[in-house]
Amino acid sequence: MSKTLIILNPHAGSGRAGRVWKELEPLLWEQLGELVVAVTQRTEEVAEHLDKAHASGLTRVISIGGDGTNHTLVNALADLNERYPDGQQMIYGNLPIGSGRDWARFKKIPLDIYKAARWIATAQPTATDVGVLTFGDKREHFLNIASVGLSGEVDRRVNATPVRRPWTFLKATVQTILTYRPQPMQIRLDHQDWYEGSTYVVAIANGSTFGHGMRIAPNARTDDGLFDVILVKGVSRPVILSALHQVYSGQHLTHPAVRHAQARDIEINGLKNSLALDLDGEHTAGQNMSFRVQPGLLKILS
Repeated sequence: MSKTLIILNPHAGSGRAGRVWKELEPLLWEQLGELVVAVTQRTEEVAEHLDKAHASGLTRVISIGGDGTNHTLVNALADLNERYPDGQQMIYGNLPIGSGRDWARFKKIPLDIYKAARWIATAQPTATDVGVLTFGDKREHFLNIASVGLSGEVDRRVNATPVRRPWTFLKATVQTILTYRPQPMQIRLDHQDWYEGSTYVVAIANGSTFGHGMRIAPNARTDDGLFDVILVKGVSRPVILSALHQVYSGQHLTHPAVRHAQARDIEINGLKNSLALDLDGEHTAGQNMSFRVQPGLLKILS
């Protein structure tokens, strides 16, 4: 059996990843065979570990962490593929320890880390779509969901919380709704005008779920070469708050404040200000943004 590179983020899940590793490691040796373990303290270290693994012929990498760890690995793997287009593509899998674990919820990966360790031993690599965002002079990939507007501010609140609880995302969402001003945006889908006006949030969804279980794009797939685009118009705060529960069940698509479509390319322009951005749970900001789906870019265990 070939070696497997393990990328361990000990800070994931408010430090839980580091605490469970001693118990998890012998189980993974039993399930996966020989391991090469890399403990990462900084995101830039991930690319270094991947380069070394690729150079030594390793073809499988598994991260132990949450959606932010996924985001880091996807960007590093996409960069590796671009630099070695004729090389053997590395297979990627994630064991979910984190606050949101929304990719795991979408892909029905067991949230119990020990069950997930047994699951991943038989999981098969699947060609998986990945999104790429270009804004200013920056370029970033995302695996699950990128969203613009209110959700970026929710990210900022959540990421500033030292210890996250199951209710942290909901609390941050409600707090943000009570203070956030919908932003004027212009949105084009596949080079056609789609919407212009006041907007709470627009999600560019490869996966279905964000914000610790909100099924913002219940029909999304990662093998169709399309994003699901979900937009919430700038209506009153009571309307948004009263409909919030519908997002958890995925019943919001018929709400009059919601628009949805599918597209391969999305352009979003902030008509007045820079807009808050959420990329797989990571906070950033931009004003003129272009999103493009890259079909089957990575082989991911599922």
